[in-house]
Amino acid sequence: MTDLLIQNADHLLTMNDARHELRGADILIRDGVIAAVGQGVQHAGETINAIGCLVTPGLINTHHHLYQTLTRAVPGGQDALLFGWLKTLYPIWARFGPEEMHVSTQIGLAELALSGCTLSSDHLYLYPNGARLEDTIHAAAEVGLRFHPTRGAMSIGEAAGGLPPDSLVEDEAAILNDCIRVIDAFHDAAEGAMCRVGVAPCSPFSVSRELMRDAALLARDKGVMLHTHLAENDEDIAYSLAQFGCRPGEYAESLGWTGADVWHAHCVKLNPQEIDLFAKTRTGVAHCPCSNCRLGSGIAPVRAMRDAVVPVGLGVDGSASNDSGNLVAEARQSMLLQRVANGADAMSAREALEIATRGGAQVLGRPDLGQISPGKRADIAIWDVSGIEAAGSWDPAALLLAGPTRVRDLLVEGRRIVAEGQITTIDLPKAVERQNTLARQLAER
Repeated sequence: MTDLLIQNADHLLTMNDARHELRGADILIRDGVIAAVGQGVQHAGETINAIGCLVTPGLINTHHHLYQTLTRAVPGGQDALLFGWLKTLYPIWARFGPEEMHVSTQIGLAELALSGCTLSSDHLYLYPNGARLEDTIHAAAEVGLRFHPTRGAMSIGEAAGGLPPDSLVEDEAAILNDCIRVIDAFHDAAEGAMCRVGVAPCSPFSVSRELMRDAALLARDKGVMLHTHLAENDEDIAYSLAQFGCRPGEYAESLGWTGADVWHAHCVKLNPQEIDLFAKTRTGVAHCPCSNCRLGSGIAPVRAMRDAVVPVGLGVDGSASNDSGNLVAEARQSMLLQRVANGADAMSAREALEIATRGGAQVLGRPDLGQISPGKRADIAIWDVSGIEAAGSWDPAALLLAGPTRVRDLLVEGRRIVAEGQITTIDLPKAVERQNTLARQLAER
């Protein structure tokens, strides 16, 4: 057995069922699982000193487009609404290939890790020039984060009344066959899995009704989760009403896209009836506050969703619309936006952090994650709160009010992915250099 002890944490936010908060706490990790939590835990293995630190569960990112880290702050898309932004970026993304997918995933996941994230989903819905989902899966294995990639797709191009260019859409039968291929090759349903695969047609405005329905049937036959974009902005609502004669929530329900095995990204424009539908069916939501602000989409009704007991997690969304991938900063933004919309007492720092941990675990169907409790997987973030960011704070556990946005140490399955603020698993400067070279080449072309 391999033991590791996190020792003498000044503050420990367990996010367990009782929401215990401990001082001077130890966490014993054995073979990737939390074995004990308390004071004065004894062991004979490796020790990580957490004096001066806040310890939390690893954060969980429920929505990303990792390939987009190559297209941050692209001129022409910086000040556009969703549909105009997509039309600017689609021709650039059409020039990607396997290397672009791999390198951008490395960079995006490393950035997330430095912000305290231990599990990220990803929504990859375009496959130009030979790119495949495993280009991202292999990159995630190298970085060492848990990964929940989803096999996305677009099948309705401009010629058929869709938004994407025809060069980026795929045949629907081929899409479903490739979903089967990647699930069979890479999905791990076991507790503690490092990789699970989902099925994720891109959006109601880029795939057919038939593909949405068939994807749901396939996913349930395979026992995997379903993901897509829904009700992101006013354009999205107008499209649904014009094309389908109903609102997005009703459209989703009619095609089997509600349930505890489904999570939808954004949901900025859900109305009270749709919120009630999601609550009754336990349908999850990936809340992406920074991207929603950047694209002018609006403020998602997270307070109403939480009050209705809709499962809600956080997502950084793609770095072409955020343009950052800092998950703890995303949690702070979520808290602030709910206060802007509903008052200063609408969301506490602890509740926002709970959404980023337990909330994300619930949305992604991972009861083995999201809290620091015996028997749960050892995905743990250690934050140094002895520095200037928290200087003068009366409550260092209120990380989102006054605290660092970069972890000191990050453990995934008990393995140290970040140590003393540095990624340990890949040569990050070399990866950044390659990323910048690829971005320059795309811009020059």
